[in-house]
Amino acid sequence: MLRLYDTRQRGVAEIVPARPGQLRMYACGPTVYRFAHVGNMRTFLLCDLIRRNAERHGWSVIVCQNITDVGHLADDNEPDPDGEDKVLSQARAEGKSALDVARFYEDAFWRDCAALNIGRPDYAPRASESIDLMIDMIAKLIATGHAYPVTGGSVYFDARSAPGYGAISGNRLDDLRPGYRFADGVDTGKRFHADWALWKAAPADRELTWQAPWGTGFPGWHTECSAMSLKFLGTQIDIHTGGIDLRFPHHEDERAQSNSIAGHEVVRHWVHGEHVLFDGRKMAKSTGNVVLLSDVAARGLDPLAVRLAFLEHRYRQQMNLTWDTLAASDGTVRRWRELVADWANEPSKPICAEYWSRLTTALDDDLDTPAALRTLRELAKDRAIPAGSKFETFAATDRILALDLVSLVGKPRSAPLPEEADAMLGERAAARERNDFAASDRLRDALADLGVAVRDTPEGQAWTVRPAPRNAC
Repeated sequence: MLRLYDTRQRGVAEIVPARPGQLRMYACGPTVYRFAHVGNMRTFLLCDLIRRNAERHGWSVIVCQNITDVGHLADDNEPDPDGEDKVLSQARAEGKSALDVARFYEDAFWRDCAALNIGRPDYAPRASESIDLMIDMIAKLIATGHAYPVTGGSVYFDARSAPGYGAISGNRLDDLRPGYRFADGVDTGKRFHADWALWKAAPADRELTWQAPWGTGFPGWHTECSAMSLKFLGTQIDIHTGGIDLRFPHHEDERAQSNSIAGHEVVRHWVHGEHVLFDGRKMAKSTGNVVLLSDVAARGLDPLAVRLAFLEHRYRQQMNLTWDTLAASDGTVRRWRELVADWANEPSKPICAEYWSRLTTALDDDLDTPAALRTLRELAKDRAIPAGSKFETFAATDRILALDLVSLVGKPRSAPLPEEADAMLGERAAARERNDFAASDRLRDALADLGVAVRDTPEGQAWTVRPAPRNAC
């Protein structure tokens, strides 16, 4: 069975869907005020891997992933109590409306997902289009005594009303220190210093604000995920994913809100992915160490080299990316595609049961993708396994790893130009310029010996490279 590390349970747990045969999963989505960097994308890959592996088990999977286009965040995971919103800040910088900015970066995010073969969720609600859901949820929390409005139009969640608060992060309410981000110290509107805003009052003339029973304002960041997940997935959610930095306060507060609405534990398993470093430093705009997927493509690397580089590490293991590791991953992806295309030309054979068992066991064991990749490398070199079986096993595994390993099957391919051939082609072109046809013919024969067939056209030389014979293993 599929097993994953559950942050709340502090251990690896067997995943058994609440509804037989159907897995429901919520994933915290992007804040769309800038391009996502490659470190951000690792979190979304986690959800994709779980989904693909669950589907291998024959489960239908329903995924909801929100789009945060409002929330007044000081950073991706830190609410700003003074009401500054990164979307608004970026809109001012670009001279556009807030929602124009949000849609631009949302579209860019979906393109990056497509380039990494990260499947789109079944539901992708936007915060700005889900305000009514949030207002209704806040009203229910007030009615049941889990929240309270204050003078001025804000609404706070009563943290002490949520039994078991701290189960995800290990934080105890009594140990949490008051925050001092407000000009006058602790917000005096709160009954308890650890309470948080479900709705924040704001001036009516401010962009990205809405009318609510308590006054004009905007929803708290934690509010949106509870409202959306309950709406689209119901009160029994099998898996909730996100980056490790969301564990507290976001997921802790979200859990308290959702459980207070449902009256029971809504999320059965909380699964978190670890951070990505680049060249040993945190990948963040503040450090100037941001690498985008477009930067990877600009270096001539396949974007799926990023996906493979992530798979070389367990999702809950902090990892360090470098340009050298990405280049190595790019080479592996391209080499495997050529091998798979060669194996596809051999007689068809059944999938290799021994290797398939090892691969699926690794993937079911808390997504041990490094072990799965080691198994694939061993299989590629195993001379005892027929090429047709290698093809079937790689192709089946790629339905989960999604590296496009079968993309060259049935397509004409040209081998790389031998290093010495490039200079010889230049010499031959020069010989023809001076009408030295004897030298031209001699160089053409020498190139043919290297596997390069040259023909002369009105536009100049054209050539093809004959693939070198390759051992089936």
